[in-house]
Amino acid sequence: MKHDDKQAGKVALKRVTCAVAGASVMALATMAQAQQTLNIVSWGGAYSMSQQKAYHEPWMEKTGDEIVNIDQSGNALAGLRSQSQAGNVTWDLVDMLPADAMIACDEGLIEPLDHDELLADAPDGTPPSEDFVDGALGDCFVASIVYSNIVAFNTEMFPEDKQPSTIADVFDLENYPGKRALLRKPINNLEWALIADGVDSDEVYAMLETEEGIQRAFDKLDTIKDEVIWWEEGAQPPQLLADQEVAFASAYNGRIFDAMVSEDQPFEIIWDAQVFELDGWVVPVGKLDKVKDYLYFATDTQRLADQAQYISYGPARYSSSDMVSVHAETGIDMMPHMPTFPPNFATALQKDDYFWADYNDELTQRFDAWLAQ
Repeated sequence: MKHDDKQAGKVALKRVTCAVAGASVMALATMAQAQQTLNIVSWGGAYSMSQQKAYHEPWMEKTGDEIVNIDQSGNALAGLRSQSQAGNVTWDLVDMLPADAMIACDEGLIEPLDHDELLADAPDGTPPSEDFVDGALGDCFVASIVYSNIVAFNTEMFPEDKQPSTIADVFDLENYPGKRALLRKPINNLEWALIADGVDSDEVYAMLETEEGIQRAFDKLDTIKDEVIWWEEGAQPPQLLADQEVAFASAYNGRIFDAMVSEDQPFEIIWDAQVFELDGWVVPVGKLDKVKDYLYFATDTQRLADQAQYISYGPARYSSSDMVSVHAETGIDMMPHMPTFPPNFATALQKDDYFWADYNDELTQRFDAWLAQ
């Protein structure tokens, strides 16, 4: 009996050991499956850094996932098209502008999104469809930030008693001489040209739907064309300003803020006629299952509020706005640096994403032809 009991004990122990070993193997397999690499496309610079601090690092610590940052958002639509045509989509999540997202959605390059199913509620239970700001949720798009296209200047290049303050000053070479750096695209430049020429901001897009309005905008741009350096990457404007190669530069407001605060550059933002817009995420076709947990996390109330500690872009959720506090490194109050701060927002123009979705290709061709003249 003792021998039989001993043998039975050995068998039982062996079964337990095998079961534990099997469970361990399954746990390791599950963990290995859960820990994945996410290829996330964004804009680079201070903006990608803010995402790294607010979203990526907390997510990697929470899950063990690896996140690879790819600075390709400036050409995200073209990149998605080429990867789709090649049948090899390597991007898992893409930071994209709403107008490009509308085009990508229409072309079937990105996934439709059920926002109330995929995204987190606000802390008080408000569903995402009611908590995100107007225009933030598209058929295939979810915004994370509100940012602005602005013009900034180097204060050292103008007398203290004659600092520029309006978008019209950017087009005034006589009183405000020096090179200008502008984005090598029609977007923003056509709007600013019309406003500087006296068109009311409420009439800008209606004017740009007419041949007369388009020609008027190009005629105004002609007045400064010989003094313009055209930029294509977001890191260029602050560098051109810092090197005093230009007196004015159009830029993303967060880039200028970062240079002013983190690098102590003598820059000033002209908030007049800022063109504000949304920016956020799209999911390439076939990638939703892979990124949906990350998307849920990165767009929740806390994460969007956290991002505003690192860059002067407003969160796209109402529930995040009251949580905006101070800059994580310097401790300065972030609110006065937000595009939506009332004094900054007084003459703001909202970019018409539907207009640019319809007219971008046509006006880009015309803009490129104008540059070649």
